[in-house]
Amino acid sequence: MNDQEFTNSVKIELANILNYWTKNSIDHQYGGFVGRIDHYNKVVEKSSKGIILNSRILWTFSSASNHYKNDNYLTEVNRAYNYLRDYFQDDTNGGVFWEANHLGEPLHKRKQTYAQAFTIYALSEYYKYSKNEEALSWAFELFEILEAKTKDITLGGYIEAFDKDWAPINDMRLSDKDLNAPKTMNTHLHILEAYTTLFEVNNNPKVRDALKGLIDLFLEKFVSENGHFKLFFSKDWKNLSQEASFGHDIETAWLLIHAARVLNDTNYIKKTEALSIKIADTFLKEALDKDFGVLNAINLQTNEIDYDKHWWPQAEAVVGLLYVWQITSVEKYLTTAKQIWNFICNKIIDDTKGEWFFRVNREGIPYPDENKIGPWKCPYHNSRTCIEIIKQLHLYTETITPKSNASLKIN
Repeated sequence: MNDQEFTNSVKIELANILNYWTKNSIDHQYGGFVGRIDHYNKVVEKSSKGIILNSRILWTFSSASNHYKNDNYLTEVNRAYNYLRDYFQDDTNGGVFWEANHLGEPLHKRKQTYAQAFTIYALSEYYKYSKNEEALSWAFELFEILEAKTKDITLGGYIEAFDKDWAPINDMRLSDKDLNAPKTMNTHLHILEAYTTLFEVNNNPKVRDALKGLIDLFLEKFVSENGHFKLFFSKDWKNLSQEASFGHDIETAWLLIHAARVLNDTNYIKKTEALSIKIADTFLKEALDKDFGVLNAINLQTNEIDYDKHWWPQAEAVVGLLYVWQITSVEKYLTTAKQIWNFICNKIIDDTKGEWFFRVNREGIPYPDENKIGPWKCPYHNSRTCIEIIKQLHLYTETITPKSNASLKIN
């Protein structure tokens, strides 16, 4: 795949993703968006509706509107915002609920820190597009709740989850697949991206300080010497797992750089760029299969590898490698990003029914028991990847020097 083919393929796929969601995700019967569509593109009737899916839908259509600089997705954006505001907002205790039933009635009222972060992320991106002051006010209110209710003032970081009234709970897991740990890298990562976008739109010093604190945690607590990020922690920062997630590694690498750039802090930019190169080099050595699909995870103690290839690590890998290519001008990062994109086109995109398969096995065969739309299957990773690819490629050609050996040319 040459440079122009790469660019054109990404632009077409972004349009395809957005088209799928406008045509398939709207819940015309109960309002908002459907809670689940199966592998075969059939709506699973009366499925519950999760805050992660719904906040990511708002983020996606808002981000697409900002990218295209038009109102083509105004209906979807407004529908997503109104549904979040009307059905997920907890007017009694603050924050957002975890899950509602198909009618929009609260089903699980627990307060997951991860969910509050994604709502801030979505509202901030929506504000960029709409300039809706109500949305910005709500985003900042959620920021203040996270700082007041979830932040560990003594030991640093943010606690994973709480009961509906912000009381402590024993089971803090984000999903059944996770360890029950009070602090996780994943949740901190999504607080980081949420605060990054919130700072972009309000330039508040409290948000700036909190964002700097998060970058410090990644530089001091989460990163390990072996070029991975540690995932699960006790409250006092003892590492509870030997697993490394390849997708989280490379996603974190570029999100840290983006946060440092939004802060416009030279010291953080230098540190995060240096770290991202280390992470990317480990990623190239360990994370790729022979077909350039991104493997899911590895147990660093036993070296056991999860060979499944989920949709979202493929997406984040392309962006992460492009960021490092932009920093270094080393061609291998661009070449590998293209090879992963080629794998996405051949094995992850469903050319028949649309959208991306949730995951495929090592032979590239999709799992038919996974969703096309579901509590975790959303348009955020793949649409964001397409937007970021286009943005980063244009950014690089705009700043290229005559002496650079980079090959990319974009019309």
